[in-house]
Amino acid sequence: MKSKTQALLLTLNVLAWLAFFGFIIKGGAILVSYGVSVRNPVGAKNLYMGWNLSALREYDFWHYSGVVYMRVLLLFLQAYIAFLVTKVLSKIKLANPFSIEVSNLMERISYFMLATWVVVMLHNSHIGWLAKTLPSMQENYISGEFIFLAGVVFVIAQVFKKGVEIQTENELTV
Repeated sequence: MKSKTQALLLTLNVLAWLAFFGFIIKGGAILVSYGVSVRNPVGAKNLYMGWNLSALREYDFWHYSGVVYMRVLLLFLQAYIAFLVTKVLSKIKLANPFSIEVSNLMERISYFMLATWVVVMLHNSHIGWLAKTLPSMQENYISGEFIFLAGVVFVIAQVFKKGVEIQTENELTV
């Protein structure tokens, strides 16, 4: 019978896969609706689930494209982070939890979370500037908690690296 921890890791792995596919599908849907709106400007009124960028599209097509591509980039970065989480969850072995591979994956997750935070801040700055320039523009900011999460994951990755060192040292002394 599986332990509670193994069942929890399996459940988290399934949830991470669901998040991965959800972010990919959402990003793809926005790209498809953007492609439709390039040829048909009316499509910008309901770009994705009520996201109305028609005023921005009428104001400037390049700013409109930039906002859409920043949002898609953000979704694809989040999808990649979810994919890395699935890799971490599949690599963790309860008998020997500290491995350099898991530590490196967690460090990579923290770097991509930092990159996600940078994209969010650029997107929010662009939206803020556009809201001042174009009064009819909705201020649709994205929260920026990624910097905190990146720091937490980075610290955990460093703890895992130290755990790998201690585990290796213990194996050599036995």
